[in-house]
Amino acid sequence: MENINVKKKSSRPGGLKYSTLNLILNVSIFLLAAIIIYMSYSIYIKLAGNRHAKDDQLTEQVASDIIQVEVLNGSGVSGVADRFTDFLRNNNFDVVKAGNYIADDLNESLVIDRSGNMANAFKVAKSLGIKNENVIQQLSKDYFLDVSIIIGKDYFNLAPFK
Repeated sequence: MENINVKKKSSRPGGLKYSTLNLILNVSIFLLAAIIIYMSYSIYIKLAGNRHAKDDQLTEQVASDIIQVEVLNGSGVSGVADRFTDFLRNNNFDVVKAGNYIADDLNESLVIDRSGNMANAFKVAKSLGIKNENVIQQLSKDYFLDVSIIIGKDYFNLAPFK
């Protein structure tokens, strides 16, 4: 004879417990995925916003009223730095140093922004007649001035000699 009191085994171990745990895990995975997507989007927006803010900052910079300048002669011709110094001082630039550059065979004159405000460097370059392509930025905490001018062998084409 067969035993009538035999219990049927469930096809799933744990029954209701198993389905509840499965539901909780699926909801948790969904929530974590949503959080990761949201954080990724936030990081993207922050980085894209910083890129545009830097571009806006460069275009919105205004030249200072007083621009401190150093004039360095890299042309190999003596007296050129003095002529540039006189010209700049007559045009209301504060020349804080004049001297020789480490090399004396530069072909083209350069204007170097030292303070982070490129508008100052462009203003100096424009007053001297130096091309915008020859304006560069080299920031350093060692410099206590706004712009460095390195005079090249093209000095005779610039404003102080015209």
